[in-house]
Parts: sequence; structure tokens; C-alpha cells
Amino acid sequence: MNLRAYLDFATELAFDAGRLTLGYFGRASLEGLEGTEYTEYKDDDSPVTRADREAEALIRRRLEARYPDHAVVGEEYGETNAGSTHRWFVDPIDGTKAFVRGVPLYGVLLGLEIEGRVEVGVAYFPALNEMCAAATGLGCTLNGRAVRVSEVTTLARATVAHTDAGAFARYGREGAWRRVARAAYDRRGWSDAYGHMLVATGRAEVMLDPVMNAWDCGPFPALLREAGGFFGDWSGRETIHGGEAMSTTRALLPELLALIGEGDAPAADGAQATF
Repeated sequence: MNLRAYLDFATELAFDAGRLTLGYFGRASLEGLEGTEYTEYKDDDSPVTRADREAEALIRRRLEARYPDHAVVGEEYGETNAGSTHRWFVDPIDGTKAFVRGVPLYGVLLGLEIEGRVEVGVAYFPALNEMCAAATGLGCTLNGRAVRVSEVTTLARATVAHTDAGAFARYGREGAWRRVARAAYDRRGWSDAYGHMLVATGRAEVMLDPVMNAWDCGPFPALLREAGGFFGDWSGRETIHGGEAMSTTRALLPELLALIGEGDAPAADGAQATF
């Protein structure tokens, strides 16, 4: 199993797909693109752009040419070769809402799962030119430089990144979010893939997301593991299939799990988190 070859190819793909997305990035705001040839809305009201589809198509073509027996699971075009022991998870633009508004925090994500474990991960943020890459046993790098998670050991000194704050209530996790937020030193809305990458590179200590698809998570078990941290579901299981996600350091994981595990009471109508 040549993980270096997989990692190098994934890095190349992410870079090329990212360059493609930059051709569309910043053309207009969401309002300007709505109802045009560039942006449509899915059944769940999330946006999808021409750039999403073209970038995923580029990645798929090249993966299928290089590794015809591998499965490819993508946000826009589903899964091919289901049942393969090697599965590539692809999100061509993670953070499409940011992308269409000209916010540079969107990313191209690729993760390779081999026999149920993510062994290779790449997260590229084209508008920032930040490439975070890892493979089992090869470490985690940011633009070629080795990186590690933060050395902070208590939530009282930790920066916690999070997704849309309203999502915690919508998915029955507001109580857990309140407890973590109150315990943290700082809370920042660096949502989507960028927040998880900040944890892997030591620039934040926690990223919480109450709802995640497998393609949203694809690279992060490898990135966090190789950086000395943890990525998985809210029960402490390393997985991209849990429907929710957290990134953190190994030192903070027990404190986080204790706070999350206290259970959630249903949120009152109209209730908002306060700190």
C-alpha cells in the first residue's frame, strides 16, 4: 500500500480542482448569482454552483483513470464502484455559501478510506493557498511544513470553532453546545472545513459540527490523527460516518466528551445560547 503515491496524487487533484474554482470565485454575490446559470438550489435549500460540478467532474475523471477499481463518493454525483475496499470521498467545494459570497474560507476536500479507515487526507483552500495534507505514518503538513495540534490542555484556555450556531438547536445539540461554549476561553464561527483544518494546524483547539456528511469529513481523520489530534463523532469514535463531527486535541478530548455526554434537554421555542 503506497500511501505516499496516493497522497501526492490527491494533493495534485485538490490543487487543480481548486484552481478551477478560482475561475468562478468572487464573480458576484449570492444575490447576484441566484437564478442564473452559475448557482442553483438543492431540495435542502443549499446552493450548488457550476464550479462545484466542474471541480468534482475533474476529480472523478482523473481518479477513475488512475484507479479504475476504486470507489468515488462525491457530494454532487454520488458513488461509483460501491463495495470497493478503497473509497475516495470528494467534496469539490466545502463551504459553498462562503464561496458564492466571495468569502475565502471554502475548501476542496479529498479523503481515501481503505478497508474502513481513512488513511489519506487533503484539504486545500484555494483562495488562501493553504494545502493541508496527511497520510498514515507520514505526518501532517501545511504547505509542506510539518504541523501539530495545539498544546493547550484545558477548555478554559481553548478557542472553539463552530458551525452555524442555530444548527445546534435544530439537531438537538443546543445543551451540549452551551456547556462547551461556557467552558471555553473563546468561541469563533470559523465553520465548515476551515475550522477543522485550524485544529489540525494548531490555530484552534476544538471544532464542533452537529451534522456532517461523509464527504464533508473525508480528509480529517488522517489530518487530525497525523497532527496528534482527534477527529470523529461526539461519542469519541473516529469515523466519517457518524452524522456529526468534532476535531480536537487528545488532551482536550476527555473534557469535551464529559460535557457533551451530560445530555441535552429540548430547547425552548426561540431560545438562544447565552454565554
